[in-house]
Amino acid sequence: MIFKKLKIKNITLKNRIIVSPMCQYSAKNGCPTTWHFSHLEKLINTGAGMVMIESTAVNNSGKITHADLCLSNNNQEKKFKKLKTHLNNINKTPIGIQISHAGRKGSSFIPWIKSNTPLMKKNKAWQTFAPSSIKRFKGWPIPKALKKNEILNIIKDFKNTAVRAKRIGFECLELHMAHGYLLHQFLSPISNLRKDEFGNNLTNRMSFSLKISKEVRRIWPKNKILGARITATDHLPGGISIKDSIFLVKKLKEIGFDYVCVSSGGILPKTNLKFKKGFRKNFSKKIKKETSMITRVSGLISDLNLANKIIKENFADLIAIGRTFLSDPMWIYKAAKKSKKNKIIPPQYMRGF
Repeated sequence: MIFKKLKIKNITLKNRIIVSPMCQYSAKNGCPTTWHFSHLEKLINTGAGMVMIESTAVNNSGKITHADLCLSNNNQEKKFKKLKTHLNNINKTPIGIQISHAGRKGSSFIPWIKSNTPLMKKNKAWQTFAPSSIKRFKGWPIPKALKKNEILNIIKDFKNTAVRAKRIGFECLELHMAHGYLLHQFLSPISNLRKDEFGNNLTNRMSFSLKISKEVRRIWPKNKILGARITATDHLPGGISIKDSIFLVKKLKEIGFDYVCVSSGGILPKTNLKFKKGFRKNFSKKIKKETSMITRVSGLISDLNLANKIIKENFADLIAIGRTFLSDPMWIYKAAKKSKKNKIIPPQYMRGF
């Protein structure tokens, strides 16, 4: 089942496996480096239906770390264009980009230096922003609550980054509304205590994300793919519920989005989330059933039988695989061999199977 093609707009995906956007924390001044070229060369050759480039900030304050990708100026756009051209010269696998703003989760150490830890002043920490002045967790700084004019400026930043992504030629654009980043912070009642038109109830909490979505939809090519990564639930009392997420997805579909990637958790470092293989598939199935939206699901899916079951039994239309490809770039070709789909394996690699 995972080897069945899927056409979205004018883009045909050769199978149902998508390489997840995975932060590399290896950018310089927001630009892709030789690491990104090498890393994405490997991923473009995995045989996946599409490769998503990691979460890319829409402005400097929207980075998670100093080493995040950013697409907000001409030099960054030039370097991204060079990267996209290089990858297209290897093969014609569609390439997407996920764009985001970290909000109160920004100004952090690179994870392998200090995991889940905010920068200090001596480390060139920067002012973070959020819907409300609520720190992310104990030991984290209090973010600045965004004023209305600042909110409107960030909406413009998302639009401007989308324009740059369009010029570069990406086949897919994805808005990051999950994992505790700024759009998720506005959506969740845990982090959004505003009393204005951007808070106080579900409709208002969705307003920021939907305004961005509408602006991006206006400029993104109609023949290319537009999606969002969402949080199905916060896994916390008083947080986002699956019912809330279904309502959000219906609104995104009305705007003209093509798919959602179903994730969960992330608004706080500690939740009631229990990790197990395919643990988000039931959320995805419910959203797909209630909205008829194309869904992509993530969450520890590394087993071929599980992947086939997810597609066959309509848990999702697409599967996001990330970490598995880091340790096993040949995963799809091994799956093809088991499925007796040898034609999928590049002839240069057949001797290894």
